[in-house]
Amino acid sequence: MSRIITMSLFGIVLAGLSVDASAAYDATAGKSLYESSCRACHKRGIFNAPIVGDQAAWAPRIAKGIETLVEHADLGFTGKNGIMPAKGGTSASTVAIGNTTAYMVEQSK
Repeated sequence: MSRIITMSLFGIVLAGLSVDASAAYDATAGKSLYESSCRACHKRGIFNAPIVGDQAAWAPRIAKGIETLVEHADLGFTGKNGIMPAKGGTSASTVAIGNTTAYMVEQSK
């Protein structure tokens, strides 16, 4: 009986937790790479890049989840509306790409 109660309480605790995948990234740290590299396209919409701060452009992308956005930014992506070169053409680490993606998402909500 106590095992059932313990498992039930564990399930209740887990159900109450809200896991935010973007919490795995440091958006504040991402600002620097954005300013030095990503801004070139994401400020002007080059290659149809979504402009940071444009909520309408970012909403469907954000809906796909931070992990998908990081993967597309890190590995590159060609969509029907444009392209994202791998790492934006930089040699940034995957962690830096994740942080920068989180920064852009935070600025575009």
